[in-house]
Amino acid sequence: MLRSSVVADNLVLRNRQLLKPAKRYKPLMKRHLRNILFYSATLLISCSTRQDCPDKANLLPMFGGLKKCYEQIKIDNDFLADCDKYFKDRNEATQHHIDRGWEYFYKNDLDTAMMRFNQAWLLDSTNADVYWGFGNILGRQQKFQESINYFDKSLAINSSNSKVWQCSATSYGQLFFQSKDISLLNKAIDNLKESVSIDATNAEAYGQLTACYSYFIQKDSARKYLEITDRLDPKAINPEVRQILNEK
Repeated sequence: MLRSSVVADNLVLRNRQLLKPAKRYKPLMKRHLRNILFYSATLLISCSTRQDCPDKANLLPMFGGLKKCYEQIKIDNDFLADCDKYFKDRNEATQHHIDRGWEYFYKNDLDTAMMRFNQAWLLDSTNADVYWGFGNILGRQQKFQESINYFDKSLAINSSNSKVWQCSATSYGQLFFQSKDISLLNKAIDNLKESVSIDATNAEAYGQLTACYSYFIQKDSARKYLEITDRLDPKAINPEVRQILNEK
């Protein structure tokens, strides 16, 4: 019987290649951008002590859906006005803040990453990658069920992103290891199949499919996906999963 920890190792997010390179801005632009972020953070601190201002709302996805106070609404409006002034358009501003969100996410600075994704959400609440970012942060915080809700939001906007299906599968896999509910493992498998149907070169998704099917007594499917993964990237297979399959 495959230990759940072995499969769990294969269901960890390893999407560092998804971080898009930051655009290069002129020094003056960079100073303005730093000023925007510093100004917003300073005002948030100054008004967070007000009784009618929800505290740390910017550390929750979509600001937690909390009702903001007058000062916080003004901060948002000033932020949007500054972005409209210093970026070509809202799309460019949104992508900049998404890029910063991924940058801090991979530095494991989850609070700052959440702030940047929240700013991107303010700029464009219809951008699928914003919800993908929220989901990844919640997954890193081990809030797996909540993360799935945001992956679903992302996929409702753009269902053709292979990596989002893979990330959603990761959260379902982790919930399976907590509950041993086989329906959650089957959901992870379904999402991984969606992932590879969109991107047949996604070795990590094939590696996770191999790990998922390794959990079953019948190993035919696991070996099938192992062969595919090996053709794409042998390193995408957990060595212990490979050893178990080779012993059968």
